[in-house]
Amino acid sequence: MKQRGGKSRNGRAVGRFQMNVQVRGEATQIAILEGRSLVEHYVSKPTDDTTQIHGNIYIGKVENVLPGMEAAFIDIATPKNAVLYRSDVVHDASELDKRADPPRIEDVLKSKQLIVCQVTKNPIAHKGARLTQEVSLPGRFVVLVPNSSTFGISKRLPDDERKRLRQLLDRVKPKQHGVIVRTAAEGVTAEELERDVARLVKQWDRISELAAKQNRPGLLYREPELAVRFIREEFSAEYRAVVIDDEALYADVKEYVEAVAPALAERVQFYDRKAEPLPIFERFHVMEQLAKAVDRKVWLPSGGSLIIEATEALTVIDVNTGRNVGSSNLEETVFRNNLEAAEEIARQLRLRDIGGIIVIDFIDMEIKENRDQVGRQFREALSRDKTRTQVFAISELGLVEMTRKRIGEGLLESVSTICEPCEGRGVLLASEFLS
Repeated sequence: MKQRGGKSRNGRAVGRFQMNVQVRGEATQIAILEGRSLVEHYVSKPTDDTTQIHGNIYIGKVENVLPGMEAAFIDIATPKNAVLYRSDVVHDASELDKRADPPRIEDVLKSKQLIVCQVTKNPIAHKGARLTQEVSLPGRFVVLVPNSSTFGISKRLPDDERKRLRQLLDRVKPKQHGVIVRTAAEGVTAEELERDVARLVKQWDRISELAAKQNRPGLLYREPELAVRFIREEFSAEYRAVVIDDEALYADVKEYVEAVAPALAERVQFYDRKAEPLPIFERFHVMEQLAKAVDRKVWLPSGGSLIIEATEALTVIDVNTGRNVGSSNLEETVFRNNLEAAEEIARQLRLRDIGGIIVIDFIDMEIKENRDQVGRQFREALSRDKTRTQVFAISELGLVEMTRKRIGEGLLESVSTICEPCEGRGVLLASEFLS
């Protein structure tokens, strides 16, 4: 089969994206550029051992079961107890009364019981992590779901490729485990697929052995370093380069890519800080774009603007015409401004990694067709976001309600601390009011 190395021009790889990795002390930052524009940013810090634990697998001890909440609090040896909801509990139907369908959480979990569980949502503020008992191990081409009959192939793949992969999977799928084929598997050989599955099965066997020996809450499996994790999830022929300014991390990533995607290994490059005149983020204009990404105000091409305000409950985005006075009539000016805003809001949600409930106040439009078109433009822009979103129709007041899956803290939270004088409120009460 033809090697999937991607296109090249004048000997240089061609792709829409570039991944820049900057390491400073114990902190690692990843910047994803589309062309020259920053579209995603991630940070990994030493404190992430207790806050950025999405995907980690633990032995947990049931602390207490709350039937009225249909949830249980689980000690996983982190500062805050995690929560496990009934919908995420896995049970053995043969051990339960068949009349209990579905079983109540108190029938499945008991206080002090030890369970294997995986984090599906990082702890945020005063909330603990969210757990599931349906563990999954992601590989380069497949996701292994241990002790499950789950079977699936990414719907993003063409029908003929899905059919081909199904035939391959029938030959390599382990009987006792479920497998989900990822989009990255397009064009893989049977040998590549089998190698990925075998590696994950071996990984699960090690986790199972460790779990059998452990009699108290603790970590069984830690997700790999941020850069390796991102390579596993996203790296493809669409990336023209992965540029890393730390020699040790470069070696780890290079070794991983050579093992799972050798045709792309030459795209992993070392950025020598000692030899280069500028730090990597300055060389590729990341810093200036990051500075704008944490500002509450974002300018639109025609002079309009967005105001982005985050609260504990939700994020509010206000659309303004600003300096955009248009050239024909008010409805047309507002419509064009809202179209620009729809595109930019989708970009900002990705870049700032904003999650949870989001309310967008578009400028009022009188014509329903214009409102519908802005809604379509917004959904189209969001389709490029790999994080799951749900958008509702624009209301008569121009408000859009939407949700974006929250996994961890956003960009602003990852690069800032709470202001001590105002305790994060953003205002100081007048001294004469308090006297």
